Amino acid sequence: MRWRDWHARRRRGVVRLTIRQWGALAVFALIALVVAVGVGPPRGNAPRVSAVRVMQARTALAALATLPNRPPHDTAYDRDAFGTAWTDASDAPGAGNNCDTRNDILARDLEVSGQTAITSCPRAVSAGVLTSPYTGRSVVFERGRASAAVQIDHVVPLSYAWDLGAKAWPRARRTRFANDPANLVAVDGPSNQAKSDAEPAVWMPPLDGFHCQYAVQFVTVLHMYGLPVDEPSRAVLFHALAAC
Repeated sequence: MRWRDWHARRRRGVVRLTIRQWGALAVFALIALVVAVGVGPPRGNAPRVSAVRVMQARTALAALATLPNRPPHDTAYDRDAFGTAWTDASDAPGAGNNCDTRNDILARDLEVSGQTAITSCPRAVSAGVLTSPYTGRSVVFERGRASAAVQIDHVVPLSYAWDLGAKAWPRARRTRFANDPANLVAVDGPSNQAKSDAEPAVWMPPLDGFHCQYAVQFVTVLHMYGLPVDEPSRAVLFHALAAC
């Protein structure tokens, strides 16, 4: 198209793009979307779990006390019953290192590209990339307003543990539970919100390849803390471990 023809159409409010121009525009829009939401393409299945850990989890599951169903949720549940969120003052593994639990898990699970000093941690993660185990997708983490793109999930939810018996624990044990790295994993925000406090019978990670690892962690934590499991969730965990 000659310049004067294009200019005339532009004045009339009509501009036609070539196929190549439309293609470039689409690619640009896709890149902008990926940058904006911090989500990349799927990464495939999660790494395989060792046979030893799988066997230990299967043995632990068989030993767990089983309830017919999850008890009705206790409306007296309060997150504060598990201590100050992400406190470093507990007897959980890795605690007492002058860095809050959230930043400990971010440092463990992200490919860290930047650190900064904050009140609760002199080496807090300021930037990095997470491959969310729940989806297999990459999530960009930047401290600030967008930091909620990466969240820390309790594999065994706190309110689920409360309903299954944690409400009878001493406060110190609940604080340890809430900050135990064995029960924590950095994940993408939408998956964490979708899961909420659901048990395995209601919710499992969208990435099928992570079901084995998830089941191993879930069962291991229940066993470590002497918690029972509801029968519907036991069946889901059994099949996940059988497929490892």
